[in-house]
Amino acid sequence: MKGLSRDEIVRILFAAAALVGVYFAAQLAIRLSNLWMLIFGSVVVAVTLRSIADPLVRRTRMPDGLAVFLAVLLIVIAIAGVSVLFGQRIGAQASQLAERLPAAWEVVLARLQASPVGDRLVDVTNALVGQAGRALLFAQRFVTGVLGGFTTLTLVAVAGVFLAIRPGQSRDGALSIVPLAARPRLREVMDACGRALQGWLRAQMVSMATVGVLTGLGLWAIGVPSAGVLGLLTGLAQFVPIVGPILSAVPGLLVAATVGGHTVLLTLALYVGVSQLEANLITPLVQKNVAALPVVLGVFAVVGLGSLFGPLGVLFATPLALVLYTAVTMLYRQDVLHDPEAHAPGQLKD
Repeated sequence: MKGLSRDEIVRILFAAAALVGVYFAAQLAIRLSNLWMLIFGSVVVAVTLRSIADPLVRRTRMPDGLAVFLAVLLIVIAIAGVSVLFGQRIGAQASQLAERLPAAWEVVLARLQASPVGDRLVDVTNALVGQAGRALLFAQRFVTGVLGGFTTLTLVAVAGVFLAIRPGQSRDGALSIVPLAARPRLREVMDACGRALQGWLRAQMVSMATVGVLTGLGLWAIGVPSAGVLGLLTGLAQFVPIVGPILSAVPGLLVAATVGGHTVLLTLALYVGVSQLEANLITPLVQKNVAALPVVLGVFAVVGLGSLFGPLGVLFATPLALVLYTAVTMLYRQDVLHDPEAHAPGQLKD
């Protein structure tokens, strides 16, 4: 058998070295997974600030730095104003809610055990305690991670401010590592991703505020205790589509169970009605197809990224899926498949 030539040996060694390099690069990327999510979180913060600063720049011609500073100031004033006006009341209702939830769960169990069907349901529930414990542990890790990572979140916010001041410079810096011929198209893709994120964030802010107010007022009208805090929780949960609203309904239904069965039915109808109103009227009106993302992709993004990255993955799953969907639509469906019907969220029409 003829031996390998020098060139063939070099090619084999080069291929082996490339495979080893790819393996270690993948391992490094996995180890730094939380860092990538924090970087993306900074991008989300920057897009949020630019959503407020851009109208100021267009109308007043003020410098970008001043506009971003005013955007930060407006957000701080809004948070401080809400805290001063409603902080004490919300804090009191939150304490009451924490005290009521265990008692509410006991009431639900007692009522279920009073009937044969309910008793069987309790047995099934007890059989699923392990899974429920995992879910509660995940929720606890989520809350603990958010509260315990205050310093990290502060760094993310600061990085987001600097990104917002000079977004073009940051974009061009990222493009400097790609070939010159590819830069114009990638610049279009990055700009489209930014517009898609802005559209999604605007829709989410309006949706969160509207759903929170409607839920809080509805619970108050029904007579559910701690309606303000429950409405606030429901509004905040809207940031994680599909999964968030479902989980946020659980505390409201448990508290309603302490009032009566009729109140539980009314509360369930309220949550379902507000959810349908948000999905079929509020979100379509505020999005206007700027940031449309297939629902199935959103669901799998929350599940998949939550499994990979934990709480940060759940928090940023939908905006990250939107960015990836925009990039794939433009770089693959348009540039490779030449699909005439492919239009990415945030892409300017010709």
